[in-house]
Amino acid sequence: MVAAVPIARVVRSGLEESVHLGHVAVCDIEGRLLARAGDPERPVFIRSCAKPLQAAVSLAAIGDEPLPDREVAVMCASHNGEPVHLGAVRALLERAGLGPQALRTPPSYPLDDDEMARAQHRHALFSDCSGKHAGMLLASTRAGWDPATYPRRAHPLQRRVLRAVRRATGVDDVAVGVDGCGVPVHGVPLRAIANLYARLGVPERLGELEPRVERATEAMLAEPYLVGGRNRFDTALMQAVPGVIAKEGAEALLCVSVPDLGIGVALKVADAGFRAAGPAMVEVLTQIDVIDAAQRRKLAPQARPPVRGGGEVVGAIEPVVTLRRH
Repeated sequence: MVAAVPIARVVRSGLEESVHLGHVAVCDIEGRLLARAGDPERPVFIRSCAKPLQAAVSLAAIGDEPLPDREVAVMCASHNGEPVHLGAVRALLERAGLGPQALRTPPSYPLDDDEMARAQHRHALFSDCSGKHAGMLLASTRAGWDPATYPRRAHPLQRRVLRAVRRATGVDDVAVGVDGCGVPVHGVPLRAIANLYARLGVPERLGELEPRVERATEAMLAEPYLVGGRNRFDTALMQAVPGVIAKEGAEALLCVSVPDLGIGVALKVADAGFRAAGPAMVEVLTQIDVIDAAQRRKLAPQARPPVRGGGEVVGAIEPVVTLRRH
């Protein structure tokens, strides 16, 4: 395996205090590797970066029932647990004729600091994955599948998700584990995840899922705040760079689709330090000419997050990643 390479450094009061290592893969819809840093073949669980594809599978099972953008977007989300997110999740559950008790997400506090301070106890609805789970419940009720067992690997919905992952990544030998939220999670090389994201933006290679993927990504672009929320990188990137689809995943996996160029980008911070992912991704997108100078200025809080001392800014997290072109 190729070693991880420096992708971001932490500078405090002029001293380099820490360095984060990682891996990057940039691929087109054919699966060709266009650029890399570190090891593009490193096996990685897709984690929440799979949510747009999982949502597309759920939408296929739901059928032609019209859903508003915010409900579809929250199916793709790792949301903060803000009121707008919880409202969309409740709307999906109401469509299914179910209450929050049907969710199999582990009880959680909201990710957003303000909402966490207001929460009196953990609840399944607060989970950042509750939108995905609500979509899976709606899919199960519409398709006539057992909604109580939707997280199980043998459930018809999860079998369809695995087939979709194989097709979207081009990988047959997919590792299957259990995600933090309890549903199956799929492991493939980082390069294959970049290929998946290229195909999310140009879904003609995804067969019958093509219109469902288009609906999922259309909703993400229409309602980027529903995908993450306040102070979230994927929301900020989609708001600043029109047409770009972004999604955060656990263990500091960050993925971007650029439909206009037919490419996908997958970035993994080796030590799971998510603070390095945003600065490194902004730099990667700059190097491949996706972000211009004006957009980079809009993304300044994400491109160089401040390091504070005594409440004052005394440094920054700086990107140091350099892509190798193929």
